[in-house]
Amino acid sequence: MHDAPIIMLGGFHLDLSAVMMLLVTMLIVFVICRLAVANLSVENPSKMQNFMEWVVEFVQGIVGSSMSSEKGKPFVSLGLTLILFIFVSNLLGLPLGVITEAHQPETVFGKVIQATANLSGGEHAHILWWKSPTADIAVTAGLAAVVFVIMNYLGVKNNREQYFKHYVKPFPIFLPLNIIENFSKPIALAIRLYANIFAGEVLISVILKMSYIGIPFMGIWQGFSVFVGGLQAYIFTMLTMVYISQYAVPEEGH
Repeated sequence: MHDAPIIMLGGFHLDLSAVMMLLVTMLIVFVICRLAVANLSVENPSKMQNFMEWVVEFVQGIVGSSMSSEKGKPFVSLGLTLILFIFVSNLLGLPLGVITEAHQPETVFGKVIQATANLSGGEHAHILWWKSPTADIAVTAGLAAVVFVIMNYLGVKNNREQYFKHYVKPFPIFLPLNIIENFSKPIALAIRLYANIFAGEVLISVILKMSYIGIPFMGIWQGFSVFVGGLQAYIFTMLTMVYISQYAVPEEGH
């Protein structure tokens, strides 16, 4: 496997490739959304406008499957942000990879990259700069943590009495299990997304080592990876809405 360009900043390990790819993802999503709303027209909508309208309707369907349209309306923008951001993130590592080879310690912004900090003699490191940000467990854990905070905050804010009661249902003895269940949801979200995307990129690196023999396999796997990337974005968004419905509108939760 390739090393990640990690530096120490303020006592934290900062993965420069993850930060860079997150910025690239945000830029791509922003450009897509900006192009979709540019020159809006009812009579002659552009292809990007039609595409975004389809995405919005798709997300509305996801939200509507978990809660009523009226109560789910405030969460459409959240679902739209999640599905676009995760889908773009999942696909960034497919078309190319940027890898540099280092034979001696390197510095970025005055900080030593730890992947090359212990190089000596003829040793060298291959540093991966371009990848899918969702192939990093820290990124998917961050997304899952946001969902965890939102669903519990809305539970306390909108359904405080029922929110706290659900921890002791069906009997008070189930309190520890219900607490574990609450924390297991974001963990499952993070690991599921990370594992699928990371495994896909590992398989791509294996296929690349097969030289010309791997060309047909690469084409097949690239197409399948697009499907997996879209599916994982859908699953993450759908489960987010299910969790929110269970906590914010438990009487309609599934």
